[in-house]
Amino acid sequence: MTTNIARAATGDNASNRRFAHEPSSEKQLRAEAKQQTKHDFPDDPNLSPEQRAWEMVLKQNLGDFYYPRYLDDKEKGLDTAWDYVNDDPRLPRVLIIGDSISRGYTLTVRHALAEKVNLHRAPANCGCSANGLTQLPVWLGQGRWDLILFNFGIHDRETPSEIYQEHLEWIVNRLRQTGARLVWVSSTPVLEGAAEYHAGSIERLNGVANALMRRHEIPVVDLYGHVLPVLDKYQLPRNCHYQQHGYEYLGQFVAQEIGKAIKLTM
Repeated sequence: MTTNIARAATGDNASNRRFAHEPSSEKQLRAEAKQQTKHDFPDDPNLSPEQRAWEMVLKQNLGDFYYPRYLDDKEKGLDTAWDYVNDDPRLPRVLIIGDSISRGYTLTVRHALAEKVNLHRAPANCGCSANGLTQLPVWLGQGRWDLILFNFGIHDRETPSEIYQEHLEWIVNRLRQTGARLVWVSSTPVLEGAAEYHAGSIERLNGVANALMRRHEIPVVDLYGHVLPVLDKYQLPRNCHYQQHGYEYLGQFVAQEIGKAIKLTM
């Protein structure tokens, strides 16, 4: 596992270039979804039925941006955010639901909490809150969750505040039906000059979300406040995404917060 971490972290500039253009708007996500991928996972006879089922879910949900990159990484023997997780029944099950920012820090969280939790992530760039209204059954999958870490925000920057609040209210009520402890993650800031990102939009959405989470007594991981003082050190220029070491910085903080929440849950 350590070898794969090292390999995934090498070539920082290559990683930055690769994911600098990840879909960060619903227009981009819809355009990607229309591109039916022609790629398929290798016919590995060693895959269990559960692994095969997971691979099919990935193919159906990752789209033509992420799925080929996932296959390329697997061919190189690299760990990915969407790897099949063979649960240790002694450990709590944790699910991350979120957009490409959470995709970026998932591996760091998974390795930081190895042998402490079974860390899964939703099989998608979850996009805007409206996607949650239709896709939660797919993202939740099968089995019981002990903790669900979730966020919607960057893809909602065109969503009116009242609609965003309605969506989050529905999502919270649906997630509570799982019986899992819920933790909200605030949306991360964007440096000035980033194309397609309106000044103040993230702050507006975080204000709506944080108020709703307080009302529902759901803890908030303040990822926004954590990274804001050092944003220029970790974020890609004119982009909402991060350099590789930036995702590691975010992931270490998220892992600490999950660890705290798990102690309260178990």
